[in-house]
Amino acid sequence: MIAGQPLAGKRIVVTRARHQAGQLSAELAKLGAEGIEIPAIEIVPPISFGRLDSALRNLRQYHWLVVTSANTVRIIRERCGALKLASAEFAHLKIAAVGAVTARSLEEAGLPVTITPKEYVAESLIDALGNETRNLRVLIVRAAVARDVIPDALRERGARVEVVEAYRTVVPQDSVARIVDLFAGAVPDAATFTSSSTVTNFFHLLREAGLERPAGMRAISIGPITSQTLREHGWGPAAEADPHDVAGLVAATVRALGQSI
Repeated sequence: MIAGQPLAGKRIVVTRARHQAGQLSAELAKLGAEGIEIPAIEIVPPISFGRLDSALRNLRQYHWLVVTSANTVRIIRERCGALKLASAEFAHLKIAAVGAVTARSLEEAGLPVTITPKEYVAESLIDALGNETRNLRVLIVRAAVARDVIPDALRERGARVEVVEAYRTVVPQDSVARIVDLFAGAVPDAATFTSSSTVTNFFHLLREAGLERPAGMRAISIGPITSQTLREHGWGPAAEADPHDVAGLVAATVRALGQSI
């Protein structure tokens, strides 16, 4: 092992969306690994921005805003720009962010965050909110297809919840050819997964390519929900990130490959 490079010589598949994969690949490269970017997920606009635009134009009717990802923050900023809405429009809102990365993105957008849970999972946010939203109007902005854990739990606690789509996730078709080429050669040491969607879509890519999951390649998960999805596909993760972010995922990759940082 090269000093300071515990992942030297390791080949690791990065399944994040193309615009997000570079950060993880760069962190892996610092430790000596080769990051092989094969996006299993692509972020595309919703069928219509109508509902999101309407919600942003009428923010005064809400008491809380719940934001589920940095992708959501990016879309909110873009739509506010298109609608010529300033960050001051959000000043009356209490804002909850699912995870530290989302919170940082909100702060960078000039939107102070009221609550960020300790863990990057929906259940942790629900616990952090407690009964803060009872009898209040809550706007949740998220991907088109997502678990309903947060809205269901908040409704049970007396909140009036509106869920609005900011984007959709689809399978990048050019990744099929790339995965065929990849698995025609030496099998990578591991694949990293940053959401349940990346897991589901990775298996979709394998089916489209007419391939089985390569034996010997390990799965590294960013958190418990992603790990659960891996197990549902018959692939127990070799390691799970803690904390549930890029730094935690890199550390988990090192643990899974039998070395120490």
